[in-house]
Amino acid sequence: MKNRRQSTLILLMFAGTALCALALAGELLSGQAMEVDFARKNLAPCLAHPFGTDWMGRELLARTLAGLSLSVRVGALAAAVSAAIALMLGAACAVFGGWVDGIVSCIMDLVMGIPHILLILLISLACGKGMMGVTVGVALTHWTAMARLLRGEVLQLRQAPWFQAARRLGVSRRKLLYTHLVPHLLPQLLAGMLLQFPHAILHEASVTFLGFGLSPEQPAIGIILEESMGALTTGRWWLALFPGISLVLVVMLFHLVGEQLRLLLSPASAQE
Repeated sequence: MKNRRQSTLILLMFAGTALCALALAGELLSGQAMEVDFARKNLAPCLAHPFGTDWMGRELLARTLAGLSLSVRVGALAAAVSAAIALMLGAACAVFGGWVDGIVSCIMDLVMGIPHILLILLISLACGKGMMGVTVGVALTHWTAMARLLRGEVLQLRQAPWFQAARRLGVSRRKLLYTHLVPHLLPQLLAGMLLQFPHAILHEASVTFLGFGLSPEQPAIGIILEESMGALTTGRWWLALFPGISLVLVVMLFHLVGEQLRLLLSPASAQE
């Protein structure tokens, strides 16, 4: 019988393989996803076209894989930048305290007080939309919860005897942060980043669906779903079903990985 560590390791390997396969498939099929052939437009799913074709005769399977690859790249970059921001600000709050903690806490409250989608839309518009705009928007709105978690963790670590001894020996704050605190925060940081990853993918797809994200020329999942809305009433259900299910499966996979890693790192459930 497998324990949680073995199950999490297998799940991480499977998720990593799926991530690499999506990225590779997206790159290989990016050209095919843009090919237009009006002779085969609006074809229902069949052996030759497993996901069917759209109103311009484009292969929906190729467009879905290319769109997922694009969403995964945006989500991974946004989650990594968001985790880095959370680490820097959360650790700075706890280490320096005083006015630094007050300012960062006010920024956290401000960001958390505005709905994510609205704030992402505003930041994306300010950055000129496109891939850069939506990545910056997602990254700058997903760091607050992790920053609060890391801040609380650092406050606990500061009370540890080894930390107090290092301070009394004259170790600088910078060295305490990078040498003693950051290594203890890496497991929580990794779990938080994996949990943020599916949220980043969903928010990228949502913003693109609303027309404030990636450009219509790119085969993004949000664009594919937005284009399919007008076709549902005419019976072309496959245009929304397969891309939607694919997006949900990818999000559920990485959410499950993040949850399993979080449970593995939790002292209450680590030995199960």
